[in-house]
Amino acid sequence: MNSSVSNVATPARGGLAVAVALAAVYLIWGSTYLGIRFALEGGYPPLLMAGGRFLLAGAMMFAVLRMRGERAPTRAQWKNMALMGLLMMGIGNGMVSIAEQWVSSGLAAVAIASTPLWMGLFSLMRGQRPSGLEWVGIAIGFIGVLWLNAGSTLSATPWGLVALLIAPIAWAFGSIWSKGRDLPSPFMSAAGQMLTGGLMMLLAGLVTGESFHGMPTLKGTLSVVYLMTFGSIIGFTAYVWLLHHVRPTLAGSYAYVNPVIAVMLGAWLAAEQFTAHDLGAMAVILFGVVAITLGKARTAPAPARDAVEPAAAEQGK
Repeated sequence: MNSSVSNVATPARGGLAVAVALAAVYLIWGSTYLGIRFALEGGYPPLLMAGGRFLLAGAMMFAVLRMRGERAPTRAQWKNMALMGLLMMGIGNGMVSIAEQWVSSGLAAVAIASTPLWMGLFSLMRGQRPSGLEWVGIAIGFIGVLWLNAGSTLSATPWGLVALLIAPIAWAFGSIWSKGRDLPSPFMSAAGQMLTGGLMMLLAGLVTGESFHGMPTLKGTLSVVYLMTFGSIIGFTAYVWLLHHVRPTLAGSYAYVNPVIAVMLGAWLAAEQFTAHDLGAMAVILFGVVAITLGKARTAPAPARDAVEPAAAEQGK
C-alpha cells in the first residue's frame, strides 16, 4: 500500500523538480553571458575574472564534496581533469570572456551555439558515424556559422571573431576527448576541472599583463559573485541533477535555449542591438543544433548516466 502511494506521488514531485532544474539551467546559463559583460564593464580583466571565479567555485565544491566523504581524485585523474580544464574552461570559457570585450553578450552566445556542430565533426574523427539527420543538422548549422561570421557585426571585430571561433572548437574537442577517460564522479570531476582551468586562466592573465586599473565597480563585483555562485555552482548542480534524472537529450536542450535567452536579456538589460543578419544566422544555427539533437535521440542508445561528463556544459557559464 505504501509502495503504491509512493509510486503515485513521486512522478508529480519529480516533474516539478525537472521543471525547476530546467528553468535554472535555461535562465541562469542564458544570463551568464550578460554577467560576463557586466563584470568586464565593471573593471575586471577577462582572464583574471574568469580564472578567479572558477577557482573559487571549484575550491568550494571540492571542499564540500570532501567533507561529504567523496574520494579525492587520483594523480592520473588530476592529469585528465587538467587537460579538460585547459580545453573547456581555460580556452573555451576564457575565449568567451576575451571576446566579450568587443562583442555583445547575445552575439557571443549565438556563436557558442555552434559547439554541437564541432562535437559532431570530432565524433566522426573518432569513428562515430552520424545519422542522416545529424549530417543534415551539421550542414545547416555550419551554413549558419558561415553566415554569422561573413556579414554580421562580428566582421567588424576581428579579435572577437577569432576568439569566438576558437572557443567552441576547444570546448567540443575537450568534450569528445573526455569520453572513456579515467575520471572521478561527475561532481568531483566538475570541481577538478574548475580548479585546474581557473588556475590556468589566472596564470595566463598574469603572464599576458592583465591588471586592475582602479577599484572595480559594485555592479561588476556583484556580477562576478553571480557568475561564481549561480553560474558555476547552482546552475551546474541543476545540470548534473538533470543528467541523472532525465534523458541526456533533454538535459542538453540548454544548447539551443541559452542563446535565445542571452539575446533577449542583452537587448532588455544592456540595450544590445542585433541586425536581421545576426538573428537570421542564429535561427539557422539553432535549427541545425535541434536537428543534431533529434538525430542523436533517434539513433543513439541512452548512455550510462555515470559516464556523462557534466563539465561539458559550462562554456559561457
